[in-house]
Amino acid sequence: MTIERFAPSPTGFLHLGHAYSALLAYNSALESGGKFLIRIEDIDRVRCKKKYVSQILDDLNWLGIKYEKPILSQSTRFFEYKNVLKKLWKTNYLFACNCSRKEINIASAPNETQRFGPDGIIYPNTCINKLKLKNMPETALRLNLNNLDKENFSFFDKKYGEISFTKEDAIEQVGSIILARKDIGISYHLSVVLDDAFQGITNVTRGEDLLEATKIHVILQYILKLPTPIYHHHKLIRDNSGKRLAKRDDAKSIKFYREAGSTKKEIISMLN
Repeated sequence: MTIERFAPSPTGFLHLGHAYSALLAYNSALESGGKFLIRIEDIDRVRCKKKYVSQILDDLNWLGIKYEKPILSQSTRFFEYKNVLKKLWKTNYLFACNCSRKEINIASAPNETQRFGPDGIIYPNTCINKLKLKNMPETALRLNLNNLDKENFSFFDKKYGEISFTKEDAIEQVGSIILARKDIGISYHLSVVLDDAFQGITNVTRGEDLLEATKIHVILQYILKLPTPIYHHHKLIRDNSGKRLAKRDDAKSIKFYREAGSTKKEIISMLN
């Protein structure tokens, strides 16, 4: 049975891009006779607000999206995340990193040849060979791709078909992604992989801006012996200037359009 999900982060209101992704996943679940789940990705306990959670759910209901209950909140799963991090630490898949952003900037571009991945500048592995402590430290923890015992990976995407990549591709194009942050305790990459498996998600629908990040997710699924879902990295909804919508840029929210008198039909027409 197909199980789709929509996993918003309550750091702001839903915008048109969110609505497009949620409706696409919901309709996919309906067409297959499957289930549709909501997961609240609230690991950032400073920026995530209850008022945004309430508005997100209200907007989804207004759009006619029906979902299974109870709703999973990531903030209830920090204990599980910590246990997996300890396992990864013991099996040498993690290394500690104390580099600041400024230090990474300087170290990654001695000849002005910085490389960028899904999380920005690809980390230059400054700390990868530091002496490893027995106990996992309370600092940033990065994934050590050099210790992978597999060379080739692949996943299926509904838009792009079969996507294959190698261990070396991941090292060059994605790098040593942070899996645990000192201030939050976990990263998006690890939490989303663990929660998709925990909820039995079979199909992941999300924006094409996360296509490169999916390579890290597939690698984590391999390391942790978790299933790899079918992915659908869809087009991004953009503003009139061609820029993709983002909460940090104050993209007009569904709440804004509703309060301005827009109907559900009008909202959906904006997404086509």
